[in-house]
Formats: sequence, structure tokens, C-alpha cells
Amino acid sequence: MTPALPDPRNADILVHVGGQLLPRDQAKVSVFDSSVQGGDAVWEGLRVYDGRIAELEAHLDRLLDSAKAMAFEGVPARSQVEKALCETLEANGMFDGAHVRLTLTRGEKVTSGMNPRLNQSGCCLIVLAEWKAPVYPGAGIRLITSAIRRNSPQCVDSKIHHNNLINNILAAIEANVAGVDSALMLDVAGFVSETNDTNVFLAKKGILYTPHADSCLPGITRAMVIKLAREDGATVVEKNLSLTEVYSADEMFTTGTMGELTPVLEVDGRRIGEQAGALTVRMQALHGNWVRKNGTPIKSLKQ
Repeated sequence: MTPALPDPRNADILVHVGGQLLPRDQAKVSVFDSSVQGGDAVWEGLRVYDGRIAELEAHLDRLLDSAKAMAFEGVPARSQVEKALCETLEANGMFDGAHVRLTLTRGEKVTSGMNPRLNQSGCCLIVLAEWKAPVYPGAGIRLITSAIRRNSPQCVDSKIHHNNLINNILAAIEANVAGVDSALMLDVAGFVSETNDTNVFLAKKGILYTPHADSCLPGITRAMVIKLAREDGATVVEKNLSLTEVYSADEMFTTGTMGELTPVLEVDGRRIGEQAGALTVRMQALHGNWVRKNGTPIKSLKQ
């Protein structure tokens, strides 16, 4: 198999790893790094629009909260993360149409093993910026329901934005085998949680519904959509949602930084719609306007 980059411009990107800007083929972490040893890292996805980073403050809050919940030591200051982010984007000339994977690992261990006592060097920050369009087609996507359940706080709390994503990956494999775009995941009680990589919204009789953020990541785009919808006069209800409510919805869409707002046209063979519904289109417009006008200017991160 010959690897093919989705965007050939990404062949020559510079990546910020452990305080250094390195060419793509040299951007690596140690085999002793915690991300390799046990997926022991936290991360955020950022999107760049017209020289601004959407919801940067909220993303950095969640990154640092996740690191605190995981008892990381030697966590870089917020200003250091902002500086590395600015340096990476400027070095690559990325001021629009870019996506950033911001990762903070527990760092390098003195010997292999899971125990954090083996970490004695502090955290490792990785800023990976790429030219990347939203991951899903704007015309809409198809889903199947995964047999893999989403974690509850009894297992691994989804409010920690961690790198242990095996259940999401297993769900994505099911979607790939089924020939659809993504997989809808349920919680341990059988209620809708999220997809393997996005939050979900339903519309029924003009009302927006979304699952409680108990067994799903309380996404930043999700929160933005709730806020914008209510400001626009729409009713938004957070509740337990069953698959029956999904199948009978008037509209459905997913939300996420990497995918923005994507219409869902089919779930488990049930048609939700032939195209994006009116409420979905309205929310796409509100979201698009917000992120382009209210993001953090990249140039401000130098200060």
C-alpha cells in the first residue's frame, strides 16, 4: 500500500514536539513516552478560520482540566501552550482552513511500565497542525449503531479528554465494515450517547434534542450549538434519547471541531431525510458566522 496524503501540502509541515519545531518525518516521541506505553495523554482538536482559532480558551481549559484530573506533573503553563501553537501555525503559514491536534502526554518514562511514578521528566507537548477540511461530506452522512458501548463515569469518565480511544476505534471499525460514514454509540443503559467522534442532535417538531453529557464528551461545538440555538429562539432539550427517537426524528446532525455540523441522512437503514433540514441549515449558518468572527486571533498569542 502506498500512503496518500489527503492534502499534499501536509508533506512538508513542521510539527512542534517537546519544545522543537521539526519536519514531519522527524517529528517523533520516545518509545518510552506515556502516549506509547499506555495511551497516557490528553488532547484537543482546534480549527483555524480567517486568522482566528475557534473557542481556544474553552479548549485550553479542557486540556488543562484533563491533565489535572489525570494528575500530570510538569504541565506547561497556558502561555507556553499558546506560544507553541502560535509558532507552529506561523511556521506553516496556516491562517485558514487548518486543523490542529494539540496533545499533552505525561512524558517520557525511565523504564517501560504504566505507573506514573516512572515519569520523571515532565509532560511532552505536541502541536500538530495540518491543512484539513471538515472530515465529513457536506451533503450528509450515514450511520449504523455500534455494539460497542460508550464509557460511563463508572469506567473512564468521558469528561477527561484522554487518548485511550479504543472503544471509539472499535466502533469506527464496525462503521467501516458496514460501509457507512460513522457509528452511533449507546451508553450502558441503551440510550444514545454520541458517535465514535462527534456529538449528536435531533430535531423533532422544531425542537432540538441532545443527549445528556454523562457518557459522552461534553463537546465544545456541542455547547456552542446549544448557546447559539437558544439565542436564536430555538428550544433545546438535553435528555435521554432512545434509538426509536433517532429513527423517527425530523432532522439529525453531528457536531465536532473536526467535522463542524454535519447532517445525518440515515441511521441503521432508516432515512432521516434526503438532505439537510431547515433547522440544521440554520445552525450551520450560525456556527459558521460565530467561529469566523469570535475566535482568538493567532497574532494575539505572541503577547
